[in-house]
Amino acid sequence: MSIFVIVFGIFSLANLCINAGTASLQSQPNILFVLVDDLGWSDVSFHGSKIKTPHVDKLASEGVILNSYYVQPICTPTRAALLSGRYPIHTGLQHGIIHNGDPYGLPLNITTLPQKLKKAGYSTHMIGKWHLGFYNWDSTPTYRGFDTFYGFYSGAEDHYTHVQDHYLDLRDDEEIVRDLNGTYSVNAFAKRAQQIAKSHNSSKPLFLYMAFQNVHGPVQAPKEHVDKYAFIKDPVRRTYAGMVDIMDEAVGNITDAFKEAGFVSNLFSLCRCLRTGQNRSTRRKNLSRPKQGRKPTTSLRNIRFSSVFATGDVSRGGPSATQRQKFLCCWLACENIRFSSLFAAGDVSRRWTSATQRRKFHTDDANQFLQNNSGSHGFPNINLSNFRCLLVDFGKVLCPSAKKLQQNSNVSSRVDYIPQILTPPVPLVDVALYNITADPYEKYDLSKKFPDMVKKFQDRVQSYMSGALPPANKPGDPKARQVAKENGAWTPWM
Repeated sequence: MSIFVIVFGIFSLANLCINAGTASLQSQPNILFVLVDDLGWSDVSFHGSKIKTPHVDKLASEGVILNSYYVQPICTPTRAALLSGRYPIHTGLQHGIIHNGDPYGLPLNITTLPQKLKKAGYSTHMIGKWHLGFYNWDSTPTYRGFDTFYGFYSGAEDHYTHVQDHYLDLRDDEEIVRDLNGTYSVNAFAKRAQQIAKSHNSSKPLFLYMAFQNVHGPVQAPKEHVDKYAFIKDPVRRTYAGMVDIMDEAVGNITDAFKEAGFVSNLFSLCRCLRTGQNRSTRRKNLSRPKQGRKPTTSLRNIRFSSVFATGDVSRGGPSATQRQKFLCCWLACENIRFSSLFAAGDVSRRWTSATQRRKFHTDDANQFLQNNSGSHGFPNINLSNFRCLLVDFGKVLCPSAKKLQQNSNVSSRVDYIPQILTPPVPLVDVALYNITADPYEKYDLSKKFPDMVKKFQDRVQSYMSGALPPANKPGDPKARQVAKENGAWTPWM
């Protein structure tokens, strides 16, 4: 998603939502946040795909297309940044993902976006994929700010059986859901979203975080949706197209339910992608041209996507698009502007608050963000205006070798390295600088031509490193599987 649209949305919503202490219920918008997992840049109709996405396209045509929206390349760090407003290096979740049995999660001392919205009077609901830890109940959604939760704790599971690694993983709040074997997850999630919209008490504003399992693997979709794409010869790609198709249908059903409930005139809706690169197990699955790279690296292809942002005010202005850049944790900063009396500063909120006061969004601070992960999934890089700088030398400091991490930080042995996961292998350099507007393929390294700019990037990363936390990773706990066996489902065990 692009920055200018986010900024435009902030100003639009700032007119609707004043300080939480004095805002009337009518002034607070209902918020529908739709997250699509693993969708490729080129896999939506408004980017020319043969996969039809009419409902997402409709949101795009009525709102603003954010064409330079950046995410982390893998699940856990992205979701942590979204809900905390902090970069992964400031949550300890920068190294890999949380696996079933890992005894850690999003730090409990971090106040989340739904917790802040609850303080502002919102009814908060989550549907779909959590993937921020469930080693104890305090780490699960209904203890992290959501009034209700309907979904699964882990990172991926069978779309029909809802089983992950031999055990069921599907919850209605804290209760295990055992009667949906054979029901495709998107259908179950969309149905619950429609029920929430229909039954919502309009005396309170509504926040719904709809975190689809689609189009994350395993690659599965109902036959009637796959058959629409019989012209696609590759069976994996064809099934993937069906996954996109049914996701788009669900987006239409959910937005229609919001309209029928009378929310459309005061609705802030966002449809965004989690990450865009190809999964190693399904390399032919999604398309991210012209961006380069594969999941889980921090190449441009894998961290930049186009998302859709619309409000009642924005939608009336017709379709528009922007290339201005922003990182996903800016959404909590957006809330920080609207409910300034409630929100502690995150990594971007200080910049956004300052920029909002000046009503200027073209400064370095407003256009600069850190995109980082650990050495196993891409080295730190930082964006500023049209440039992106990759700093492998800093990556060695932020995330030393896997062996050293395991010795010093109790990091599990589940570590992959870029040369091993990419085919063909990609040579690593210490520093690289790209103009990502003129060179989206990132072919031309400008670091030697602009050493002063590289130094500026290095200084900024150094400032972020001063507050970096060590990776929170811990070895898997055997007790988790024992408790899962006793319950027939993955369950908090500590």
